[in-house]
Amino acid sequence: MKSQLFKMFMMCLCLSFSFTALAQADFQGKAYYESKTTAEMPDFGGRQMSEEQKKRIEARMKSMLEKTYILSFNRSESIYKEEEKLDAPSSSGGRGFRGMDLTPGPQYKNIKTNQVIVDQEFFGKQFLIKDSLPKLVWKMENESKQIGQYTCFKATAVKLDDQTDITSFRGPRRPEDEKADDTPKEPKEITITAWYTPQIPVNQGPGDYWGLPGLILEVNTDRTTILCSKIILNATEDTEIKVPTKGKEVTQEEYTKIVTKKMAELRENFSGRGPGGGGRR
Repeated sequence: MKSQLFKMFMMCLCLSFSFTALAQADFQGKAYYESKTTAEMPDFGGRQMSEEQKKRIEARMKSMLEKTYILSFNRSESIYKEEEKLDAPSSSGGRGFRGMDLTPGPQYKNIKTNQVIVDQEFFGKQFLIKDSLPKLVWKMENESKQIGQYTCFKATAVKLDDQTDITSFRGPRRPEDEKADDTPKEPKEITITAWYTPQIPVNQGPGDYWGLPGLILEVNTDRTTILCSKIILNATEDTEIKVPTKGKEVTQEEYTKIVTKKMAELRENFSGRGPGGGGRR
């Protein structure tokens, strides 16, 4: 009973902060997030690749999948994009394997118009993905915790896994997997755990996540953890939120088909290589 009363008190306290912030007509801010994703690599390369080679690739993937993002937001809009850094030049040019870019492009969300726009590069081609905001049915949980100076509350939702997620690319098929791989696989359900704070009264969050009564500061899925490390509210400089405009316009469904087809082609190409790395003849 004491625990419930305490949580109700904290919620009221957070809401009082929210109303104060809402009174500011120019309410805006920036949130910095650290994102870490674990790639599924156990079968990558099959028997054609040594354990040492696999470990090198895993280390390289780990580096590419640890990113810092900035979410710039106001009452109704946000833009989520990777923080620009001056990295040392590498043979991969900061990209994935042979053109596979593992970094999501700038993502614009508009709560009022229910629209999401993503500027995404894939194998040297620029796409402008336009669609409705992905909807998640959030369940409010009876838990709270502190993230920095903000009191956060837990919410969970269930979604289907991302069919355009290149981190699940497994490389060539082994002979014993041929039959299994030809069988269509149903997308698996993923449980999402989010922590949001009503002290920052916007329905925004990192990536595809939004729709809670406060800014989402942490997200955990099956392979990805996103954690807010810094927040700047109502800075003297206006927060710039630019709507992406470049690229071939497609829906999310159309883009998913393009990526799925390309990944299937890559797998076939890998399957045709022998131990010496030659192609199919």
